Amino acid sequence: MVLLLDLLTTAAMLFVVTAGLMMVFGVMKIVNFAHGAFLTLGAYASYVVTKLQIAPWLGWPLAIAAGVAAGMLVEWLIVRPLYKRPLDAILATWGLGIVIGQLIVMTFGREVQFVSAPLAGTWSILGVDYSAYRLLLVPIALLLCLLLTGLLNGTRFGVRTRAVIMNEELASSLGIHSGRVRFITFSLGAGLGTLAGAMITPLSSVDPNMGLPWLVSAFMLVMVSGHSMPSLLLTCTVFGAAQVLVSTYANPVLGGLTIAVLAAVTLRIRPKGFARA
Repeated sequence: MVLLLDLLTTAAMLFVVTAGLMMVFGVMKIVNFAHGAFLTLGAYASYVVTKLQIAPWLGWPLAIAAGVAAGMLVEWLIVRPLYKRPLDAILATWGLGIVIGQLIVMTFGREVQFVSAPLAGTWSILGVDYSAYRLLLVPIALLLCLLLTGLLNGTRFGVRTRAVIMNEELASSLGIHSGRVRFITFSLGAGLGTLAGAMITPLSSVDPNMGLPWLVSAFMLVMVSGHSMPSLLLTCTVFGAAQVLVSTYANPVLGGLTIAVLAAVTLRIRPKGFARA
């Protein structure tokens, strides 16, 4: 039973971390390599809340606010001129991630920090005591998937977004402001990234480089899963389960490599991943 709960909670964590990157890539076709830095920024927002000794839940809205504000600034100053130059955008966001990391070091130092969990204790599931906070991430991930799917498929913003994805010139001729769609999307993706950083830190620790390992896994999952949130959730479940099984029955170091190896094999067989042809 513990193993099953580990599988579910790991999949939930992977989805929460990857959703913001998927949001940006699915709409803008740009891989935001600053996503790891946004995760770290959200983690330090949660750390600030812990340091001030106020309710740990407040770290989540603080992280979202910081991420959206940073995303708006980054999209306006850095990403917007590079929409038609995706390789340059990748390099620019990678460099931005390094800059954000150095600013965090200058502000908070290099020491490893810890934050308070919004929900302490354990819950009993079929006679097994398990971390209540880890279990909470499962319904949160499912709710987030439903909300983002509804936003992209069931709202006017979603319709405009799909129009920009399919044919930006035609969308513009119909009165859709593609620049505004991209601006909102990137800002939302950044906010999701910082929220994810605040959510995962109670289960680990906070340091200036914590976002990099998560960025690698998120990038692989996005490349494999296609462009839909349900597909991303399924991919996170399958690959997360493989990671937990390898870590449990083989070696934790090999477990850390599982997602990258499976993604490479999948893309070798299906170069477009699980995206529809």
